[in-house]
Amino acid sequence: MAESQYSFSLTTFSPSGKLVQIEYALNAVGAGATSLGISASDGVVIATEKKLPSVLVDEATVQKTAIISPNIGVVYSGMGPDFRVLVRKARKTAQAYFQLYKEQIPVAQLVRETAAVMQEFTQSGGVRPFGVSLLMAGYDDNGPQLYQIDPSGSYFAWKASAIGKNMNNAKTFLEKRYSEEVGIEDAIHTALLTLKEGFEGQVSGGNIEVGVIGPDRVFRVLSEAEVNDYLQEVE
Repeated sequence: MAESQYSFSLTTFSPSGKLVQIEYALNAVGAGATSLGISASDGVVIATEKKLPSVLVDEATVQKTAIISPNIGVVYSGMGPDFRVLVRKARKTAQAYFQLYKEQIPVAQLVRETAAVMQEFTQSGGVRPFGVSLLMAGYDDNGPQLYQIDPSGSYFAWKASAIGKNMNNAKTFLEKRYSEEVGIEDAIHTALLTLKEGFEGQVSGGNIEVGVIGPDRVFRVLSEAEVNDYLQEVE
């Protein structure tokens, strides 16, 4: 168990070349609710399970999908408070860009800036990595884009991806269902079917959250009624 003596230091490599705290951060992501994203031909869909710790919690106050700028939204798996911090930083970055250039920040640039913040927290003393992975969806002059950002600060553009508890099964399901020509409506159906596949209990608009951005370049979170309508279509 030679690795264990390195497991509490963030900034010290273990002999095998690992930063063990980053692996533990990924375990925190893996324990979180399943989230997924699908990049369609004319937009992007992101969706997540919204499980409440108790029936007494007011579900209107729990939001897992955040709007960063009018054309970019993000969803997470892992630790909610860490997500809040990253959302606040990302919004400031997007707003600073808008103030300077009077146009919305490109998706790839915001992803890069957010990933840089996460990377900084893997290389500084006295901090810990963020216990979240993000799926960022946006639409700019380069078309619809979906990115995944991990606690290490690494990021990739994906056609479709899943993070969280059921990510392996969800990715397998998406690999079978995904096609390059898929439209945004079909992508919503596929996202809901994928979440249903590994969902414990009854799926409803109250425990699933879906965010969509289309050619109008306006990111919006679907209402509970809209999600219920889509769920009826896939049944």
